[in-house]
Parts: sequence; C-alpha cells; structure tokens
Amino acid sequence: MKTMLLILLFATSAFAQNAPNGTAAAPGCGPEGGGFKVKSNDRQHPFVQPEAGKALVYFLRDDKFFDSRPRPTLKWGMDGAWVGATQSNAYFYLSVDPGEHHLCTVWQTLVVLTADKQAAAAHFTAEAGGVYFFIARDINHEGSREPAIKLGPVDSDEAQLLMSTYAFSTFQPKK
Repeated sequence: MKTMLLILLFATSAFAQNAPNGTAAAPGCGPEGGGFKVKSNDRQHPFVQPEAGKALVYFLRDDKFFDSRPRPTLKWGMDGAWVGATQSNAYFYLSVDPGEHHLCTVWQTLVVLTADKQAAAAHFTAEAGGVYFFIARDINHEGSREPAIKLGPVDSDEAQLLMSTYAFSTFQPKK
C-alpha cells in the first residue's frame, strides 16, 4: 500500500510539471485570459491562396450540434498565442510560415460549469504553398453527456462547401 502511494505521489508531481505555468495545457494555446470582440459577416465568403513561401490555415467553426443558446465565442490559438475568434458557424484564415504548428481552441465564454471538454488541440506540419483546413465542432445537444469541443482537419472540398454558407469572422482583442 505504501509503495502504491509513493508511486502515485511521484506520478502526480511528474504530470504537474508538464503543464506550462499560466497557460492552458496544450502548446497551441495562448496565455490565460485574453479575449476577442467578434463580428461575423454572412455576405462575405473569402477564399484566398497563400502568398509565396507561406502556407494558409483556415479555421472553421461548426455549431450544428450545439443546441443551447447563446452559443459561446471560441478563441483560437496557434503556437502559444491567441490568433483569432469565431462565433456560430463562421471561419477565418491566417498566413503561416512552413513548419510544425500547434493549434488550440477554447470557449472564451462560459458554457456550463461542468463542461467536460472546454478546449481541444491538434498539430500539423505546414508546407510552403499548402492550404490547411481545421474545424472545431461544438457539441451540446440532447443525448450528449456534456458540452464539448472536437477539433480536427477537414477535407478541402468539404471545407469550401461549409465556408460558402458560413459567415466570415473578423475580430479584435478585448481591452
């Protein structure tokens, strides 16, 4: 019993050292706090190509499985900094350098105190001239245990189809 307790104690302190201090646990997330004021334009549906020597990342937000209202603002992080935000069924894009990148999504606004998965993370390697699409799906509907975010890549054809119906997000940091 004592041996098990010692193993548990050492394992707990080893895991505690892995989380960066003052930030969400995923390497893509920005520092604690911070937020964005978001505006969505459902008349604009830009689809651009990357500039020379860069890659382009599209960040899509799907709320079709989020029945509660109001829907939360979702802020997006990349490589340890917050890079933008979306509200219901919207997207934005960002030019990035080639190389490995870490992404993070977090609900900026509180959904419920007991929400299971209020953040999600992924990583990818960008190549110059590449175009990448990631989608965050907010889930909170009848039959789901608790609200959650699912983040992952989405096929480029599916992404363009969704973007034709989604609003385009613009944002600025809250002061």
